[in-house]
Amino acid sequence: MRIKKNITFALFAITFLSCLTPVISQNKQAVETPKIIQDTVKIGKLSLPAVSDSIFTDNGLKLKPYKKNAHASYYADKFTGRKTANGSRFDNNKYTAAHKKLPFGTRIKVTNEANGKFVIVKITDRGPFVKTRELDLSKRAFMEITRSKGAGAMKVTIERIIE
Repeated sequence: MRIKKNITFALFAITFLSCLTPVISQNKQAVETPKIIQDTVKIGKLSLPAVSDSIFTDNGLKLKPYKKNAHASYYADKFTGRKTANGSRFDNNKYTAAHKKLPFGTRIKVTNEANGKFVIVKITDRGPFVKTRELDLSKRAFMEITRSKGAGAMKVTIERIIE
């Protein structure tokens, strides 16, 4: 993850610095580049251009923000093999989730707010039936993004994948 952030920062720095260098014309005279003022969104110590629409692209996926600071937990092992609300059999080793309102088959990107790790899961069930929780992830999906393997819940950001 650290390498990916370093590469992203390096690409951003190269792009930013290339915008600052003057453009040399055929006459070898320096021509000032026009200054573009944009709204920015602060991400850590890095400022990026603001997204004009609520839909943006991440690795070729179109994402639409759904909910921030959502509480997520994971299914207990006793549910493995039982039928889910959409009729399929639940498997704790697949990337699936339960949500109260999202349609079955909806794919969502779930990002752990503590460490930035994310998974893409498919909604196959209804729940969780605890009022304070928004999402029940399969154990495999939960363990892939959790910071502590002993944790049972975490705060996540949910984004819908638009197809």
